Amino acid sequence: MVRVLIADDEALVRGGFRRILDAHPELEVVGEAEDGFEAVRSARELHPDVVLMDVRMPRLDGIEATRRIVAQAEGSRVLVLTTFDLDKSVYEAMRAGASGFLLKTVPPRQLMAAILDVADGDVLLAPEVTKRLVERFVSRPLPGSAAPPELSELTPRELEVLGLVARGLSNAQIAARLVIAETTAKTHVARILTKLGLRDRAQAVMVAYESGLVEPGDDPDR
Repeated sequence: MVRVLIADDEALVRGGFRRILDAHPELEVVGEAEDGFEAVRSARELHPDVVLMDVRMPRLDGIEATRRIVAQAEGSRVLVLTTFDLDKSVYEAMRAGASGFLLKTVPPRQLMAAILDVADGDVLLAPEVTKRLVERFVSRPLPGSAAPPELSELTPRELEVLGLVARGLSNAQIAARLVIAETTAKTHVARILTKLGLRDRAQAVMVAYESGLVEPGDDPDR
């Protein structure tokens, strides 16, 4: 059972999400929060597997709340949901430690699948914003975001896998591309995260782009 905390300043939105998630046998809503401070406190007390986080909330916004939850609530992952297609907010949320981003207009079935994927360690970015996110922000790294020295410890195959992860390929797609078993692809990803000291695939995507291993506009089919 995946435990979910819903953080949104609108009661109707929280209620709508709860009704959707309650219909799934593998999802359990363990709490709600109406602002960032309450989200951080609830995450610390309830230990949810996934926090559905609104970006714009009073007192403490979703980005700072995400940063605090990732630092304080061990094991909790954050899936950012917003009605605003704001690229900078998405980028900052990912840098803060969010494991995914979806617009609130996402269909219920896709939302439920996204929560399960994030709980399982996958990274999710809404397809309609990924390209602009990378081209407008990740292509211009912030000061101090140079490639970690550990990148040199990756094998050529691991570098190849990291590049495919950054381009959004799943383990199954990576396995098909490299003609290897899916379990082997999963092992490569796990070793990459360990060697680079990263929490999940979302951080791996940021490192790959900010280090220059992958550049905006790269086509994984080439």
